[in-house]
Amino acid sequence: MAHHLAQINIGRILAPLDDPSMYGFVSRLQEINALAERSPGFVWRLQTDAGNATDIRPYEDNTVLVNMSVWESLDHRRQYVYRTDQADVLRQRKQWFGKFEGPYIVMWWIPAGHIPTVDEAKERLEYLRQHGDTAYAFSFTKPFPAP
Repeated sequence: MAHHLAQINIGRILAPLDDPSMYGFVSRLQEINALAERSPGFVWRLQTDAGNATDIRPYEDNTVLVNMSVWESLDHRRQYVYRTDQADVLRQRKQWFGKFEGPYIVMWWIPAGHIPTVDEAKERLEYLRQHGDTAYAFSFTKPFPAP
């Protein structure tokens, strides 16, 4: 059975999205999302009818944004994160997002064709927080191969 890589990353915004201090982030959302969609290995990303996921707030803390996507492989995900304009946004993250205690990114393998739910992703992130990197939930620091 073929597998794909699912991921969620979360961030606690420092101000409401309509605050001028968030302009640098908000102004690039459409560009960065489009870049992901046309990147090699891209499969799916969480989004509303507006085309992004900023309205999806699955945590009690309403300042936490989520980004979820599915990729054909870890290498495809890594290429997108670190070798495209996404890396520019990542480097500026501290301007718009506060620091988390513990992990804010988790990846896991799913059967090809499965679309993960936000609840599934939250559970994987919590598992990583409690148990560290495992084949069930891992980070870029200690990735695990597909089953």
